[in-house]
Amino acid sequence: MTKDWQELTKLTRGSLLTVEKVRLADKDIAVEGSFELPPLARLTMEDQIFVIAFIRSHGSIKDMEELFGISYPTVKNRLNRIALQLNFVEVNPPPSRGEILAKLEQGELTFEKALERLKG
Repeated sequence: MTKDWQELTKLTRGSLLTVEKVRLADKDIAVEGSFELPPLARLTMEDQIFVIAFIRSHGSIKDMEELFGISYPTVKNRLNRIALQLNFVEVNPPPSRGEILAKLEQGELTFEKALERLKG
């Protein structure tokens, strides 16, 4: 499986890629459509390896320096460059308008608080 991933990454050379068919390996199920790759999969193979190494080293820049034979500023610069390619994923999105209104209706929010949250 790793070899397939590396070959695909080499083949695409950073070009935008759209997946049009996904097949579950252990089932006779396929889904067709137009799917974008997840952000990490859009990184170059070298950057994907760097991110994997960073995670496996538990975020230790010192370990990354030793593993790749590079300096602290080089590790930081590379991480910053990779981070710019990845959108932040909101893990606690603000409540929707409907959720705010439901809390107002249930008496969980005052009118003023609800208005403040709706304004944003």
